[in-house]
Amino acid sequence: MTLEIREGDWEALGEAAGEIRRVVFIEEQRVPIEEEWDGRDPECRHFLALLDGTPVGTARLLPDAHIGRVAVLREARGQGIGEALMAAAIATARRHGHAGIELAAQTHALPFYERLGFEAFGPEFLDAGIPHRNMCLPLADS
Repeated sequence: MTLEIREGDWEALGEAAGEIRRVVFIEEQRVPIEEEWDGRDPECRHFLALLDGTPVGTARLLPDAHIGRVAVLREARGQGIGEALMAAAIATARRHGHAGIELAAQTHALPFYERLGFEAFGPEFLDAGIPHRNMCLPLADS
């Protein structure tokens, strides 16, 4: 199997990325549509994971170095796709000179982000009815 990560703007990647987010967040996790589509996609860098040419995962990097909307289709999970998306987003943040990255992780995903070097901070909170914690990753070599 061949995994490819594409980076681009919403115009280039939005159709495929949006469909993945619709399936994972709106259908699977029951995130309200108005919370998922926050209007910030045009200002972000987007990452699209393709497995043998089929879109299976996505993430976005906001201009302030927050990573969000990390989603992998159920049938493609457990194959390193999330890690590859995160590596691409981290590399882009580093390339843009950011001193660190932040994200709001669903609490069930904390171990995934911890393995990538992120550290949780602050209290647990609800976002779209789902428990989250803020996390950060310093980019010391920026």
